[in-house]
Amino acid sequence: MSQSIQISTKKSNESSTGKRTQTSTELNFANGWSQQRWDDLATPLKQVDDAAVQRALQKDRLSIDDFAALISPQAQPYLEQMAEKAQRLTRQRFGHVIQSYAPLYLSNVCSNWCSYCGFSIHNKLRRKTLDNNEIDAEAEALKKRGFDSVLLVTGEAEKTVGIDYLSNAVKRLKPKFSQLAIEVQPLTTEEYGVLRKQGVESLSLYQETYNPASYAEHHRHGKKQDMVYRLNAPERAADADFLKINLGILIGLTDWRQDSLACALHLRHLQKKYWTARFGMSFPRLRPCAGELENPLHISDRELLQLILAWRLFDAELDLGLSTREAPEFRNGIARLGITSMSAESITQPGGYAEDAATALEQFEVSDERKLDDIKANLEQQGLMLIATDSHYFS
Repeated sequence: MSQSIQISTKKSNESSTGKRTQTSTELNFANGWSQQRWDDLATPLKQVDDAAVQRALQKDRLSIDDFAALISPQAQPYLEQMAEKAQRLTRQRFGHVIQSYAPLYLSNVCSNWCSYCGFSIHNKLRRKTLDNNEIDAEAEALKKRGFDSVLLVTGEAEKTVGIDYLSNAVKRLKPKFSQLAIEVQPLTTEEYGVLRKQGVESLSLYQETYNPASYAEHHRHGKKQDMVYRLNAPERAADADFLKINLGILIGLTDWRQDSLACALHLRHLQKKYWTARFGMSFPRLRPCAGELENPLHISDRELLQLILAWRLFDAELDLGLSTREAPEFRNGIARLGITSMSAESITQPGGYAEDAATALEQFEVSDERKLDDIKANLEQQGLMLIATDSHYFS
């Protein structure tokens, strides 16, 4: 491959003018990303040949260029080899367990206008934010179903679900669950610090897309239009001592291969800067929702399999999560090849676990509606164990 992929970072402390500049570990990702031309990410993918794929398969430590080789169309004939290696690496690092968790939707109020999301401000759905009694009821319902790890989810509306609301919810929920994670609007370092001190261990925050033009196209109103603020949110959470940062792209907004390359660059930047933190990757694929996006860019099941396998080979330490967006057949098949965490029984509307409510409040449709016990039974048939918490990570 003639062109090596990297973001621009300054590595010396002195500039040509004698003034101190930021080192590569002091720079936030957005600084380097602002100098990256999106179209340049396409060129290395087109230059991949069989030799590049074979070299990547033989390596123990993969570069960004190797990752590009494995997600390229040229690597598709090598899926069986990739799967064998991904399965071996996953068992070596994570054993035979997969962690279960459930999303707990606290609110569907959102002040952003996004083309792909059911919570978008212009969609005509009934808005709901859980009060204390409703939060307690959701917690009780999830405990009865066997969950001990929950992901707190809200729309992005700082006046309704700002730090005070989130802090109150965490105070009520932390005594009830061993692990709490959040998927909420980007916060300041100080706000992340408040939640971290209250016991939140993990952040999930997806950039949606790293393509500046596509990001502008799909985020049409609200604070989420600020791409740079979102790009730097994982670093603010890491500065607040979050133990685990979960990244991802929303697959279907732009070219998934270029977006995945960008995400890999982001991951490597964070790993270098926050080497004590753990990192994870998720693979949300666009699903039907209210006011849905027309003509999302399609990625086949085979291509999604290739992407997940490539991530496992790229980094054997990554937690790879797969949600109920995907169908049972796909989740069953990929479980033994690299996935380490799975959501289950997901209801994507506030109050959905405790109430038998209509689905008019949901963020998107789920594909896998199986009960936790059914998922557990299938995994056991494959020699895998579904666990409620991962004490190894956070002990």
